[in-house]
Amino acid sequence: MNKVVLDAAHFDGKAREWDANPVFRERAERIARAMRARIPLDRTMTALDYGSGTGLLSFPLQDALGRITLMDSSAGMLAVAREKIAAQGLNHMTVRQVDLTADPPADERYDLIYTSMTLHHIPDTDHILRVFHGLLEPGGWLAVADLDREDGSFHGPEVEVHHGFDRAELAARAEAAGFGEVVFDTVFAIDKTKDTGTRRYPVFLMTARRR
Repeated sequence: MNKVVLDAAHFDGKAREWDANPVFRERAERIARAMRARIPLDRTMTALDYGSGTGLLSFPLQDALGRITLMDSSAGMLAVAREKIAAQGLNHMTVRQVDLTADPPADERYDLIYTSMTLHHIPDTDHILRVFHGLLEPGGWLAVADLDREDGSFHGPEVEVHHGFDRAELAARAEAAGFGEVVFDTVFAIDKTKDTGTRRYPVFLMTARRR
């Protein structure tokens, strides 16, 4: 079976309809609430939303943070995010088209990096965790929302992604990359109906701090 990679072009084609999906909107709201509960957010914090898409997670957090950079490899997603920022007159949110798996890390540093449903699309988990570590200030926070380990049925066996993550294994990878205080919460669940019936896929939030 030929594997399919969901690349930037794929998400470019989905950008204009992305925010219309009520599951995506509710998931972002739930993750944002969980982040507020776990992380002492304040308006002095600089934040990076990696794999930001249209900014569905950043907009519910923007009132609690300082400068926010929305970073994604999809120009289409960022175009929508840019329009939303302009429509709301927000001057502390900016967008950057960067793929941290291929491009050198930016010179700036952040107090918080968060990413939602992006990690399972990144082939080298250890590498991106090290990149995040390098971009954070000492004591900075990392928040990763993604799928629990599943059997490949979420995207389908033909799609080239990680089939979710085992929490203990991901915690060990985060600690090896230089993070501590690793905590997991179940924050959402996605129900998908297929020929074999309805399957529930839990979504976790992992928070950690740069040592």
